[in-house]
Amino acid sequence: VQLQASGGGLVQPGGSLTLSCAASVLTLDNYAVGWFRQAPGKERVFLATINLNTRHTTYRNPAEDRFTISKDNAKNTVYLQKNNLKPDDTGVYYCAAGDDSNYADDYEYWGQGTQVTVSS
Repeated sequence: VQLQASGGGLVQPGGSLTLSCAASVLTLDNYAVGWFRQAPGKERVFLATINLNTRHTTYRNPAEDRFTISKDNAKNTVYLQKNNLKPDDTGVYYCAAGDDSNYADDYEYWGQGTQVTVSS
């Protein structure tokens, strides 16, 4: 499985952004694709994951309701839409494929990451 993350950039606080994760294979049973963020000098943080078989989604903070993960089978792509962005959302965003989990160690395949900077 090869993953290609894209869609990052500079966005003002309060703005929105949609990240894309294009995968070479998205139809394997029991695979999930997750999104993680790594800020400078900090550990990689789980954001959301989607089970490609069941479409079940899991979010780091469901009550926050700023992120939406979705998939497009026809395009072999998983998306992460982010609304009302804050400076704390700044970091490198990675997509990964593996077990349906909140833990980075459970994901076997990783994309190269895309930089998101939230600043005025």
